[in-house]
Amino acid sequence: MSGVPSRLSAVTLGARDLGALRSFYRALGWPELRGSDDRWAAFLLGGVLLALYPLHDLAAEAAPNVPEPSGGWSGITLACNVDTREAVDAAFATAVAAGAAVVAEPTDRPWGGRSAYIADPEGTRWEIAWARTAVFDERGALVSFG
Repeated sequence: MSGVPSRLSAVTLGARDLGALRSFYRALGWPELRGSDDRWAAFLLGGVLLALYPLHDLAAEAAPNVPEPSGGWSGITLACNVDTREAVDAAFATAVAAGAAVVAEPTDRPWGGRSAYIADPEGTRWEIAWARTAVFDERGALVSFG
């Protein structure tokens, strides 16, 4: 095999307080992998691993000699697409009840879908979205979009 496979296997969030972040994602009802603890935790989400790793350790591996981020928005959002327009509101309410900060209330978007934005306890932005063109497999993995 040559080249880089066209897939996303894992997203790692550098955590300032891994225990608090881990508790938040568990409160969403997401399945945590066995072996997770307050030094490393992971959640398998429809074929993509969401990993939590201490920020200073991640920085040592991925950004040596670069100052750690100050905590402002990174310019990156992650998304959780849901099956129906109504599911956006329900998922948004669940996330807020679990401790998410409200960034943008659920609203119909000009592109024809519906979405809302929340932030996890360390400020990572998540879009909860419905798009009529999104198709998922039995695991919840996105298999087609458009």
